[in-house]
Amino acid sequence: MTAPPKTYHVKSFGCQMNVYDGERMAELLGANGMTPAPDSTSADLVVLNTCHIREKAADRAYSDVGRLRRKDGSRPLIALAGCVAQAEGEEAKRRTKMIDMVVGPQAYHRLPEMVAAAAAGSRPVDTDMPAISKFDVLPARRRSGPSAFLTVQEGCDKFCTYCVVPYTRGAEVSRPAADIVAEANALATGGAREITLLGQNVNAWSDGSAGLDHLIRAIARIDGVERIRYMTSHPADMTDALIAAHAEVPQLMPYLHLPVQAGSDRILQAMNRSHSAASYLHTIEKVRAARSDIAISGDFIVGFPGETENDFAATLEIVDDVRYAAAYSFKYSPRPGTPAATMPDQVPAEVMDDRLQRLQARLAEHSLAFNRATVGKATTILIDRKGRLPGQMIGKTPWLQSVFVETDASIGDMIDVVTTTAHPNSLGGVLATAKAA
Repeated sequence: MTAPPKTYHVKSFGCQMNVYDGERMAELLGANGMTPAPDSTSADLVVLNTCHIREKAADRAYSDVGRLRRKDGSRPLIALAGCVAQAEGEEAKRRTKMIDMVVGPQAYHRLPEMVAAAAAGSRPVDTDMPAISKFDVLPARRRSGPSAFLTVQEGCDKFCTYCVVPYTRGAEVSRPAADIVAEANALATGGAREITLLGQNVNAWSDGSAGLDHLIRAIARIDGVERIRYMTSHPADMTDALIAAHAEVPQLMPYLHLPVQAGSDRILQAMNRSHSAASYLHTIEKVRAARSDIAISGDFIVGFPGETENDFAATLEIVDDVRYAAAYSFKYSPRPGTPAATMPDQVPAEVMDDRLQRLQARLAEHSLAFNRATVGKATTILIDRKGRLPGQMIGKTPWLQSVFVETDASIGDMIDVVTTTAHPNSLGGVLATAKAA
């Protein structure tokens, strides 16, 4: 038995939804009288909010557990949360005795009572996926920065053969529109000027007959909300109404994250993706017809079982067709329990390494070309953090590019700049007034 913890530190791995969940767990612990610690070394309780999409991310979480033992032999209470917790349950405790509690992503609203139980000497596990939404019992949003995440949909019904999300997050569930708008209002009151709507398949959100476009329009009417984004989208759920919102809602930023994963129809079928290369490109054409300046980002997996060099060439071809402004690319990682993990013709690691390097080089070419096309143009950025140099701040353009600029503006300010230099992942800029002078 240990003393109830007074301080906490939440460390999140993986996707933006994990970042959101981490924020909500922090708010929950704060509402129960605990105060945040600056880091894990000084916290009484450490929550490791894990990701199970990539094998290395799961291994990293367990490595972090081991590193929480301090030089004097003491350690904090440790909660393993998130998708690794959901996937492994009791096994996580058997893997290391340092884990005091295991809580899945649909059960973290019960974290305070689990902490109390762990402090009393038990090692609770809760990986239930209750029918009652956790959002109904979480505390109201109390704080936010200039940009905030807002989960509107969880789970996935697509069952891509490489993916564990349907097993760790459950079936697709949409939060009620009224609850989402209320949370968005609270975020705006707390200072958020930009809200990013999140979901495993965010554009599958619905509230009866209304789709994501209706939700976007409702949030756009909230005072203080000047920018709206959403991710991650599935090509099968890009409705004409949602595409039209990109042309009709000024607050909806000209940026769309739409993963394709591969350019080969044979591989897409093996992945159980419901789109073809041609149908995906047709969707991109419709989006660009609605908003000609839109930036497209995507996800790619190389080395999926059975992928040939010709299949990979088709992926490079779709990269050149779309000209992605940004992208995330990964080597295929077999996850236990997924159909792809037992498929024949697993691609050798060295072949995956080679293909990933070639893919990332091609993606970097297009990202740099997109950024170079903005040099010399004026735009508005939302300052979200300090740079490394004195007087330097970093802000995001409507196209989600990071711009480094010298300014006395504060975090949360929106300022006009002119871009001056371009790199694959960032831009340099000067104040528009300085350019005019």
